[in-house]
Parts: sequence; C-alpha cells; structure tokens
Amino acid sequence: MRIKATISYDGSKFFGFQCQKSTDKTVTSTIYQALQKLGIDSKVIGSGRTDRGVHATGQVIHFDVPPYWSDLSKLHTMLNRHLHPHIHVRKLQKVSEDFHARYSAKRRAYRYILTKKPFCVFDAAYLTYHNYDEEPIKEAIRLFEGEHDFRYFYKSGSDTQSTVRTIYKARAYAHKEFFILYFEANGFLRAQVRMMVDFLLAIGEDKLTRYHLLEQLAGKSRYLTTLAPPNGLYLCKVIY
Repeated sequence: MRIKATISYDGSKFFGFQCQKSTDKTVTSTIYQALQKLGIDSKVIGSGRTDRGVHATGQVIHFDVPPYWSDLSKLHTMLNRHLHPHIHVRKLQKVSEDFHARYSAKRRAYRYILTKKPFCVFDAAYLTYHNYDEEPIKEAIRLFEGEHDFRYFYKSGSDTQSTVRTIYKARAYAHKEFFILYFEANGFLRAQVRMMVDFLLAIGEDKLTRYHLLEQLAGKSRYLTTLAPPNGLYLCKVIY
C-alpha cells in the first residue's frame, strides 16, 4: 500500500534532506530509521531536496507499507513518536500505486522569512536578519514570474536536464514584524530560490537594480551568484 505523507521539519537539525554516505543525520535517513523500527522496509521518495539548514512546513514524501499497517491513524501516531521532535508527520493518506512524490507534483512553493527586528539567538536558525528597503523588492520580485531560463540562477551540481522553469507567482509582503518572499513554480533548480532572494536583497540595499535583474534573467550578464542564508527558507507547499 502506497502512503503519501505531508511532513514538516526543522532543517537546522539536519545535514540536508537527502541521504548521504558521510552522515545519517539527514531528514530522509531519520525517516528510514523510524520506519524500520515499525517493520517497514521501503524506499522513501521526497518531492524534492532541501539544502542543509532549509526547513519545511509542507514537504511531501511517499513510501510503501505492508498490509498489516492498514490502521493509518496508529501508523501516524507511531511515526511521530519516533520522529519527535525535529520531524513531524502532519498528514498520512493512502494513494494509488502510481503516485510519485516527485514526478506527480505539479507545483512547489517556498517562503523566505526576513526580519529587521533586533537579533534574537533563539530565532537565528529560523529567520534571516537583514536591513532592506521593502518597496524595491516588492516591485522587482514580480520580474521572476513567467517562463525563464534560470541558467544564471542556480548552483551547479544539479542533475536537471533543463534550466527552464515557470514561476506562477512571486510576491513580497509584510506580516507583523516579518517580510515574506513567496515563490510558486512548476519546479526549482538547486539553490535557485536562495540565489533569487539574495539578488532581491541586493536590490533592497540599492546595490543592484531591476535592470541588473532583467539582464541576468535574460542570460546576458551575471551580476550575482551568492546565496541568501538557508535558515530563512521554508518549503511550504507541494501541489498535485
């Protein structure tokens, strides 16, 4: 029986989402360990990878369970007991056998959380503290919408066949003492969101302009290749 699980996790406690040979302290490795304790020996597939330090509130994974785990409510409870406190299963549901967490996904969405409030050591792993002008960022972020070749907006090492992606929505808005950047697309390249955010922050600091963004987006010139910190980034939604 194939199970779709929507999960959240604290990325600051892991060395990224994907399994690694050098450490078992990754999100996927931790889920494997929890499943094995419940007698489930299945491959775990995620909708996509997140880097070290990046969080999720709506990551989706799938795995297969033997018939005796028909009580999904009990499975939900037991999994959370073993995953507590840094990973939490929000929802479990039975899906068809051809469901694939990665390839069945139609859209993915990320939020990046910024703040100008005084630094707090207890929030440092979950927010990015920065000084910026909000209005230029609100205007510039919309330039990312549409279909573009993001070959100048990703980190090498990706196994992607194409660097063309469609961003359906790109918005910046204030919420209480936070400033939120929201991106929704059919997919993202490795570190693409962090590079886009860093470009927007450079615009918000008056170091770069909308003109520079349009030039880099068109592949004419490369002005910036650095990444915004991972701690403000959240994979918030996967749409099927």
